[in-house]
Amino acid sequence: MAYRSPLLDLPGAVEADPPDGGVAAHYGDPMREQRLLDTGRGAVDLSHRGVVRVSGPDRLGWLHSLTTQHLEALPAGQTTTALLLSPHGHVEHALYGVDDGEAFWAHVEPGTTGALVDFLDSMRFLMRVEVEDVTDQYAILLTPARDARLEAGWLLARVGERGADVFVPRADLAAYVGDAPAGLWAYEALRIAAHEPRLGIDTDQRTIPHEAGWIGSAVHLDKGCYRGQETVARVH
Repeated sequence: MAYRSPLLDLPGAVEADPPDGGVAAHYGDPMREQRLLDTGRGAVDLSHRGVVRVSGPDRLGWLHSLTTQHLEALPAGQTTTALLLSPHGHVEHALYGVDDGEAFWAHVEPGTTGALVDFLDSMRFLMRVEVEDVTDQYAILLTPARDARLEAGWLLARVGERGADVFVPRADLAAYVGDAPAGLWAYEALRIAAHEPRLGIDTDQRTIPHEAGWIGSAVHLDKGCYRGQETVARVH
């Protein structure tokens, strides 16, 4: 059954096209919504994105060995972006996440969670890690970076000029939005203006990190081996 956000019941909501189906493209006035985000206000429903939780004492070292990012000493609460590459260096998954001291949380593109969990499970071997798809329990919402609720311990996944991505209980999604919802059209316009790549929108199955501008933000160039590193190093 296709996902449908409860926020589509808000006045003026118009559903977005795939791959963003299930959430609002806008709430009747995308230009006003874009101005809201541009001035540090407004909240964007990103609840169609997948949420993955990796727990266990070996999680950071294990993720460090698999991804493009330096994660083995990631401090609790520090947000990060990491990629999973094919053996030839093509980008397969982009993870926006944070470790809370007990587990690493990440949100990913809609429809990719199953493939990501299957791959991670296949790479566990004897490592003390557990991989869970918790999309049914948690959702992603972009909220203003100045939102006072962020100081109350919200778990952040990414912080930028538009605001902060936060993990919220899915059952309480509508309660977190406030009175200034903004749709994906406004969100995407500002993302593109900021030159932030999006997997599957700005990439295809042959894209390498350098082509999309992920070097620096999602790729650490001074770390140990990981799948696809040879391509990254050679092109760099």
